[in-house]
Amino acid sequence: MSDSGISATPRPAGERAELLRIWATPQGWRLPSAVNNTVIGLFYLGAAFAFFLLAGIVALLMRTQLAQGDATFLSQDLYNQMFTMHGTTMMFLFAVPAMEALGVMLLPQMLAARDLPFPRLSAFAIWAYVIGGAVFFSTIFYGLAPKGGWFMYPPLTLTAYQPGDNADFWLLGIGFIEISAIAGAVEIVVGVLRTRPPGMTLSRMPIFGWSMLIFAGMIIFAFPAVILATMLLEIERAFGWPFFTAARGGDPLLWQHLFWFFGHPEVYIIFLPAAGLVSMMVPTFVQTPLIGYRLIVVALIGTGFFSFGLWVHHMFTTGIPSLSLAFFSAASIAVAVPSGIQVFSWIATLAAGRERLRLTTPALFVLGFLFIFTVGGLTGIMVALVPIDLQVHDTYFVVAHFHYVLVGGMVFPLFATFYYWAPAFSRRALSERLGRWSFWLMFVGFNVAFFPMHLTGLAGMPRRVWTYPGDIGWDGLNLLSTIGAYILAAGVLVFVVDLVRNFRPGGGAGNVWNAGTLEWLPNDVYSTRSIPLVTGRYPLWDQPNLARDVEAGAHYLPDAPTGGRETLVTSTVEAEPQYVLQMPGAGWSQVLAATFTAAFFLLLTIKLVWIAAVCGVLAVLFCLVWAWGLDPGPARGKVAVGAGLTLPSYMTGPQSHSWWAMVVLMLVAASLYIAYVFSYLYLWTVSPEVWAPAGAAPLPPLSRPLVAAAAFLAGLGLIVVAGRSLPPPGQRGWVAPIALVVGACLLATAVATEILGHIEMGLEPQATAYAAMVFLAGALAGQVVAAVLVMALFVAARILCARTDRERRNSFDHTLQLARYAVGQSLFGLLLVHGFPRLVA
Repeated sequence: MSDSGISATPRPAGERAELLRIWATPQGWRLPSAVNNTVIGLFYLGAAFAFFLLAGIVALLMRTQLAQGDATFLSQDLYNQMFTMHGTTMMFLFAVPAMEALGVMLLPQMLAARDLPFPRLSAFAIWAYVIGGAVFFSTIFYGLAPKGGWFMYPPLTLTAYQPGDNADFWLLGIGFIEISAIAGAVEIVVGVLRTRPPGMTLSRMPIFGWSMLIFAGMIIFAFPAVILATMLLEIERAFGWPFFTAARGGDPLLWQHLFWFFGHPEVYIIFLPAAGLVSMMVPTFVQTPLIGYRLIVVALIGTGFFSFGLWVHHMFTTGIPSLSLAFFSAASIAVAVPSGIQVFSWIATLAAGRERLRLTTPALFVLGFLFIFTVGGLTGIMVALVPIDLQVHDTYFVVAHFHYVLVGGMVFPLFATFYYWAPAFSRRALSERLGRWSFWLMFVGFNVAFFPMHLTGLAGMPRRVWTYPGDIGWDGLNLLSTIGAYILAAGVLVFVVDLVRNFRPGGGAGNVWNAGTLEWLPNDVYSTRSIPLVTGRYPLWDQPNLARDVEAGAHYLPDAPTGGRETLVTSTVEAEPQYVLQMPGAGWSQVLAATFTAAFFLLLTIKLVWIAAVCGVLAVLFCLVWAWGLDPGPARGKVAVGAGLTLPSYMTGPQSHSWWAMVVLMLVAASLYIAYVFSYLYLWTVSPEVWAPAGAAPLPPLSRPLVAAAAFLAGLGLIVVAGRSLPPPGQRGWVAPIALVVGACLLATAVATEILGHIEMGLEPQATAYAAMVFLAGALAGQVVAAVLVMALFVAARILCARTDRERRNSFDHTLQLARYAVGQSLFGLLLVHGFPRLVA
């Protein structure tokens, strides 16, 4: 018997060879078609680190320019491009993608899953990010890089002040990359909640799993705000809809509200996974379970919750009311409490350890993180106080503060992660000697570079300037900061040398740290030989023979009962086995979909609209090709998964992992729409004089929205009828596809009816912010309905090909889910657009 009470009966010969065949990684020119999490996760992390190096080189050039006053090393225009590119690359192309990459690489291993539940979605997100990010960064070599700062505040980024395509590359490129991040978040949420090993209840889940779950949840609710903001600014630049033009009822501060509603949570989106990684490493350093596990989980949740109430922290000098200042100042201070809980938990674990802390390279980077992040937290309390913020806002004091938070809170834990987990993915561990050199150079260099910036800021040096007078007294501190930046870069260079010399992707060097979590089980391309039954938070410590039993195939899914790639799906809270998830293997459809999606956005930037449209159509077609092979159906029935257990190989309804993914996707759409509703109401408070009925074309008669509402409900009703008319298994039918397509077309007709009603009343979106908001409501409804229409046509084709029926119905169920959401959002939009102006008139 194994440690878990599961019989360790010898497994049949040939099972391991079959797993190796099924999960084999494509080789040579076919490698980009791979979907294995270890392969694409490594691509993802490598690309993110490459962007980190590029952004670091840009920073060195900027620091060289600022080393002395009146310098001419860089021109003002090039400096502004580099300044924008540095911040944008670090925040959008490095920090969040690096954390998502670690999630893709580590989570399946920590959860002993064969892979994340949507491997092609991960691959799509990664290739879209790599292609889009590479093209976006390359604009700096052509003089096309954006130069409005990584925050892109209007009105300075409107066409009147920034003609040309520079700003458009930022707006379309970053908006697209954020969509890629959301795709990764969907994967992580469903993976953490539904693919944990049997026995790994939520209270036994690794802290990194908790941190990544909250990380993904924050992306779902925060990123849509910046997507909407980029959409509004790009529409104003391209079509003149005046969302941010005060003369026509817009307000530039709307951008700040939307941007910082995303921007401040992003700080914690970056920090929480890093903190989760530290919570995984610290117990191993001293061979002791983490003290305060439940408190840390509460602290992670609390940090995520508080972070959404802090965005005005960045707007204390914009003239907002005193009561708002007091509330957001208090919230900015309160968010330090959850972070403090984690720090004290780590200190307590180190103090109570069964073994004395050895100063290995990962431990050094963690200790460096504790020091630097604590300093950043203390200065964060300072700038949370309104009187201090009024003095240091837009000075180098703030630059120092957020670098202490971001570099201390994310970069140092990331390098600790590289040295700690490299033996799990490389045949050779990284060098301890080079690692120590790298740490001390980075630690000393960072503090020499950024601590003097506190003093520079207090001396009055503003941020975002490309030069300064040489006789003002800032030269010495700036030269010191530049020297520190080069020392920091030397430390990173030492790490790169270590990586090139020693990192060899492969089977791994083994559990060199005697860690207690599942990623250190013996693994191969198929992850673990079998999926273990977990009885504690540190299975390798709690179950001493677990590694041997898992490798012998004594636990769940030791073979491939469906003949393809699969993993176990378990219940959300208690992790009880529910069914076997059949997953797709390598393929090119997701790569081509990502390529054409990136081409669509980037070609729009340079106004090649027709070519962009063709690329958009091709992207949708390849997504449909990719989806055609999914939803395998219940043909295989129940299969034996080992340990005497038999499970279904197909599931529909709320137990299905794909049902959960659609719920997450609808939460993203709802977050985007809530940001729109906020924007609508905010602009009404700013400029009520342009709102209907007083300051705009008259509202359409109530018969118009009533007809549109009836069409929405009728369309949804027909889609419901289609679900009840699905043919029996293996048969084709005509009623269901006709009802489905006609119902979706009715939804599209309802959107057109609403928009045409306003056009007939003489409303023009370029006239006022109110008019722009009305037409944007129709556009947002239209984009969801368009997705429903495409899905309806897709499902209709599957029904006609006998690939969707009463039992094999996941693709239809997801169409119905989205249709219900589309109708709900659209009906609320009708109420807002037609009811609110009449209510306040």
